[in-house]
Order: sequence, then structure tokens, then C-alpha cells
Amino acid sequence: MDIERLARKEIICLFSWHILKRATTKKMISLSRNWVLAISLLVLLIARVKADDFVDDGVVDESEEEVVVEEAPKEQYVAPLFQTPTIEKKLTHFIDWFSDTNGIGRTWFKSIAKKEGAEEALAKYNGEWLIAAPTNVVIENDYGLIVKTKARHHAIAASLSKPFEFDGKPLVVQYEVKYEEGQECGGGYIKLLSVTQMKRLMCFMTNTIHNYVRARQVWDDQQSSFHCKTPEPQDGTISEHHAKQPSRSLAPFFEDKKTHLYTLIVKPDNTFQVLIDNSEIIAGNLLADLEPSIVPPKLIYDPEDKKPADWDERETIEDKDAKKPEDWDENAPKEVLDTDAQKPSDWLEDEEALIPDPQAVKPEDWDDEMDSEWEPKKITNPKCEGISGCGKWTQPMKANPLYKGKWSPPKIANPAYKGKWSPKLIENPNYFESNPTKSLLQLVPLVLNCGQ
Repeated sequence: MDIERLARKEIICLFSWHILKRATTKKMISLSRNWVLAISLLVLLIARVKADDFVDDGVVDESEEEVVVEEAPKEQYVAPLFQTPTIEKKLTHFIDWFSDTNGIGRTWFKSIAKKEGAEEALAKYNGEWLIAAPTNVVIENDYGLIVKTKARHHAIAASLSKPFEFDGKPLVVQYEVKYEEGQECGGGYIKLLSVTQMKRLMCFMTNTIHNYVRARQVWDDQQSSFHCKTPEPQDGTISEHHAKQPSRSLAPFFEDKKTHLYTLIVKPDNTFQVLIDNSEIIAGNLLADLEPSIVPPKLIYDPEDKKPADWDERETIEDKDAKKPEDWDENAPKEVLDTDAQKPSDWLEDEEALIPDPQAVKPEDWDDEMDSEWEPKKITNPKCEGISGCGKWTQPMKANPLYKGKWSPPKIANPAYKGKWSPKLIENPNYFESNPTKSLLQLVPLVLNCGQ
């Protein structure tokens, strides 16, 4: 074996790999692909050199040393440092990067209210909150508001820096959510309260919501929803309205344990959008696409109107003058034996369609007394494949041409038919014209609810 020649060829291989690595770097091929390609070429080239130079003469040269290619060490992920984006505060009404880990009690205030009509154990919002890093750190010093207590109701609120007024500007609510342990049964909500709730910031409950509600819920069916509450101009009654659920599945957003960006946009022209990771999930118009509608109908059915007693809604009736034909046999069977049928020429009556599996083996732990006598499982008889059939042949059944079934009088047009009755329409006394983005009150508090 020419050791010097082998070493020279290996050096050439290594040098070729070095050039390949530099070239691929210039072409911006990823580092992981460079390593895989380069190591693969190196191993193949060295193996080729070894194969060309090796002569099986039965003599082992102890001076020959096997070339060992060490695997490149796997690079460990190093989390980058979080850098606070530069945003002018005057352009926003609220923004929080949670850089203040002591923000609970300063910026965020937990609710001390109790739910009305609920048991004592369920009435309190007794879940604890925490501002900290997630369990799996992706970005260093990237903190968030964490739901700390399992199986509890949580509620916390913060005040906007200034009231938001619907005066021709779009409302944009945007936040990130990450379920590190997934979510099975519960819900998470962001709610915007009216300015009238500002003085009761720590006493809010589910029923104190007044204006827009951006709700993200989880129960058996994962969903993302948009609700709003508006006052009626006549008596100030608050009514809730919600958008239709999206048809696409949202399960990945709840189950992949990754961070997702949720966005609500309400525009001055009364259109709205709900997006997840900048992809539109729900969209519509506040006046046309909410249930129930914000704007009541102009006309309604008169609740005092009653259907007349002689009003006939039947389009057809039975012909009372019709008689059953004398040859109508109600007892004739639906099917009869096909006496003209002939046994197919390839039918094997001496063969069973199913036979014991010859490959079946009785289990060693089978007890005939406890488990009854063992029998091998049945399999399709290979002799019956591709032919008309096996076993005893009988003539098949066919539809009875004389079958008529039970006789009933035919239907005729109803001469007294007046059509479908409905109450008369009257003007709706509660009708009003609405422009939701102009009629809603100022928004000040921002509320988070979880586990409801």
C-alpha cells in the first residue's frame, strides 16, 4: 500500500471539500446543507480512494491506519436578545412589552369582583397572574403575561393612555397568545370597556362589557370570535351581537404550542376583520353580518294577528271519489323467485366459499376447557376467486312485476287552498337607524379574561 499516495489523495479530497464549502457559502446555501453535502462527498471520495488502492494479497500492513471522519458537532440554539421596537407612544392608546416584571398592581390590576348567581367556589376571579419569560425561551428577555393557576378564573385589566373615540379612525387591537401546554377546555378573551367603567376598573365582571369584545375561545371545538354590545337609542337597553364562526379549522392555532398573532380591525365604514398571523379568519359589516342584527327590521309581523279558522293551507287533498281497482292485490310480495335463472357453468357446489386457514396455529395458552374448542379462522376459498360462486346454488329473487303495494286514493288540487298564512306586516315601533362606530361610547379600559 502506497501510504504517501493515499495521504496525498485524501488531502486533495479535503481541499476539494474546502473549495466546495466556500463556493456554496457564496451561493448562500444554508450551513446545515453545506455540512451534509460536504461530509457526504468526503466520505464517498475517501471510500473510493481506499477501494482503488486496496489489493487483497492476504497480507495485513500494520502501518496502514484507517481514516476516521468525525461528525461535525451539532450547533446549539442561542436565543437572541429581545430588542424593544421603537414606536411613538402618541400613535397608540395602549402598548405593553411587559418589560416591567412588577407591572401587576402598577399597570395591570386584578379583578376583585364576584360573579353574580354563581357558587362561592366559582364566583371569584381567584386565578393568579405573573409577568415572566415562557418555559421554552425563544428570545431572551421576551416577557409576557402568564396565567399561573390551573383550573381557575382569571381577570385582569389595564387602562388605555387616552380614551379611544370612534371619530373616523380605525380601531386596531393586536396581541400575541401562546398556549405552551396546549388548551383543552377553557377560553381567553380581550375585552374593551366603555369609559363609564373606568372608575370600576378592579370590579369588572363578564357582564360589565359594554362595547367591543374581541373573544378567543376554546372548548370542544376551537374557535375565534368577535362580539360587540351596543345600546338601543329608545331605552338604552344593551344587546350583544356576534359574528359568524369561520368555516376553516382553527385547531392548529390552539394545539401547536406556538406563538400566534391575533388582530381585530374595525373601520369607520362599519367593516371589521379578525386575523390570525395576518391571515383573515372573519370579516364582515357591523350592520349586515352580525347575529342578531344591530339594526332591527323596519317591518315586523303583527303579533296580534291570528290565522282565520277556515284558512286552508293544504295544496292537495285525497280524491274522495277514487276507488281501488278490482285487480289491485295489496298482498302481492315485492320480490318473487326467478324461476328462469340457471346455475352458472363455473359455479362450484362442492366447494365452500370460506375454508379454515391452513396457516393458522393454535395459541400456546389456549385452554379448550376455558376457551372452548379452538377452531382456525376462516379465509376466502382461493378456488372460488374469479368465478361466479361456491356452495349450494339456489335461484335468486327478482322484483315482482305484479307488486303494487298498499292502495291509497290519489291526490288532487285542493279547491279551498288559500296558500301559506302569515301575520300581516306592520311598522316596527323599535326600528332605528344605526352607525355603530359613531354611536358607541369612548373606550378606555382593556380587560383580559381567562378560564371562563
